[in-house]
Amino acid sequence: MTTFLNNFPILAIMTLFLGAFLTSLVGRRFAPARNVLVVLSVTLPLAMMLALVKPVLIDGEVITYWMGNWAPEAGWAIGISLEVDALSLFFALIVTVAVFVSALYSFTYMNHDDSLVNYYTLFLMLSGSVLGLVLSGDLFNIFVMIEIMTFTSVALTAFRNQQEGALEGAFKYLAVGSLGSTCVLLGVAMIYSQLHTLNLAQIAALLPEQAENPVLLAAFAFLLVGFGSKAFLFPFHPLAADAHAVAPASISLMISGVLTKCGVYGIIRLCYVLYQNIDLPFVQYLVTGLGTVSMFVCVTMAFNQHNFKRLLAFHSISQVGYVLAAVGLGTALGLTSGLYHAMNHTIFKGLLFLTAGAVQHQTGSLDLDELGGLGKKMPQTCLLFLIGAASISGLPPFNGFASKWMIYQAAFEKGAETGNFFFVAVCLVALITSVLTLASFIKVAQSVFFGQYNEKFGQVREVPLAMRLPMWILAALCVAAGLLPELVQRYLLTPAVNAVFGVANYIDQAMGAGYAAAHGIVETALPELAEIGCWDPVSWLVLLFCFTCAIAIVALLATPNDLSRVPVSSAREDGEALDAKYEPFFSGEESVYSQVGGSDLFWGFKHNWRRYFRLMHDWHSGVVNDYTLWAVVAMATVLAACIILL
Repeated sequence: MTTFLNNFPILAIMTLFLGAFLTSLVGRRFAPARNVLVVLSVTLPLAMMLALVKPVLIDGEVITYWMGNWAPEAGWAIGISLEVDALSLFFALIVTVAVFVSALYSFTYMNHDDSLVNYYTLFLMLSGSVLGLVLSGDLFNIFVMIEIMTFTSVALTAFRNQQEGALEGAFKYLAVGSLGSTCVLLGVAMIYSQLHTLNLAQIAALLPEQAENPVLLAAFAFLLVGFGSKAFLFPFHPLAADAHAVAPASISLMISGVLTKCGVYGIIRLCYVLYQNIDLPFVQYLVTGLGTVSMFVCVTMAFNQHNFKRLLAFHSISQVGYVLAAVGLGTALGLTSGLYHAMNHTIFKGLLFLTAGAVQHQTGSLDLDELGGLGKKMPQTCLLFLIGAASISGLPPFNGFASKWMIYQAAFEKGAETGNFFFVAVCLVALITSVLTLASFIKVAQSVFFGQYNEKFGQVREVPLAMRLPMWILAALCVAAGLLPELVQRYLLTPAVNAVFGVANYIDQAMGAGYAAAHGIVETALPELAEIGCWDPVSWLVLLFCFTCAIAIVALLATPNDLSRVPVSSAREDGEALDAKYEPFFSGEESVYSQVGGSDLFWGFKHNWRRYFRLMHDWHSGVVNDYTLWAVVAMATVLAACIILL
């Protein structure tokens, strides 16, 4: 590869950070110059990453760039490196596409806000940090990028500080998120104390030789918790809801679609490349279990939300749970499906957050009990929301269907091969979660776009084209990635999976040929990946059967008890009549039994699960001390389990 292309990774990162500096320098006096700088700053990195697709993803090359040209000497890494293989580039493409779309959306969405120079400066710094994280080949440099990422995202969460809960959400994010960053720092320090290097490739070569070192086992636990906190996995999931509910929609896209992927990327590097312990049953149970718990807890939490973006936030972490559950299987199909869903999650969740932002931009409200009937006023936004909702719910022909299908298949095959019911249970939980996701988005569609129209929003109109265009881009990607899964697998997923399993090549590209073999890391045969069978008619019949069973399970659990129904009066206690939206027709059933409100279509399910939801209510107290305690307990539990069981 030419030296010119070798410079693209560092140039892409520098472009974003330099853009942040120049925006703060000239943007206060010259708004047009600021906008041009932002466009160039987000477009050039995307173009550079696209230029690397052929050499890295198609030709299989690995780019290694040493800062200051400090290449390894005497078999030892002495400088900071960027090492870009197919996995790094896969996540870099996710980052740069999301950054580009978010920036385009911001120009109109944020034009009523003050201090836009500060917004774009922080936005570009956040973008540069996440891109630097996925392209870095140095463990401490990853920590530095995490710190920049954390503090810029906290500042952007509190950007609309006049909004109720903005400062509170940012403070919670800062307090508990700092614990996650501390875990990463402790893990980095422990690894350096034992191996005396921070280069990822050299760590991958040296670490397996000391796999039973208790200090390194503790480092694994701290890094796993630290990266998990950045993905907002259970028990860090309340932070995402608090941040999403108050952050601008363009930043919600970044937090949900980009920041969470940095955590997933870190866990993949940790388990597959650095420690190479994903084959151990304990690691598979731990990673897959965390993902499964996250997917189920968060989808049920979404049922209780009456704020549009808080509901989307819980669904976001539920979908990240899918990704981690698949990655933890330790198989080629599991990793492929996890990467596929990670990409799809950024696309459809970004689309959903932008549609929520469009509704907020036009109505000034995110309250599902207040909104309603906006489909006639905002028809394109309604259509775009339905595409995103169908995608996240796993409905064909959209992208979420293809990746979820692969996750079901990967979990079921893992269970069949091992004879372990745990992995079959993961498949069942994933199916049930999909049913609950679909039900939740039926609720949102009814509450926002198809319910009773609120005369308060009589002057609402469709959002400007500048806001619709980014949403249409994401909607088109939802359709394309769903209709063309074979092309996605061939040109994006398979190279990334091969890069993950090709640890020896990753080491040798940075440290020199033969370095991996000298430390007992041998090149293994790359896994054969099965074709995605989501469009096979037989597969459809199997999925239909499984999906029907999942619906039946949910229905049995949520069948209301007639004797326990509480009649709803036609008037409130203050004597004022209820809004017409609370008086739906029930096919002859007396309205006195109706418990359905504008944002509460599934009261039967919640009533029968009332003990579970009461427990969730008590756990999610909203008190930062409680969330901090959760984080400390998670750290202690994972640390003890790793030292004892590994």
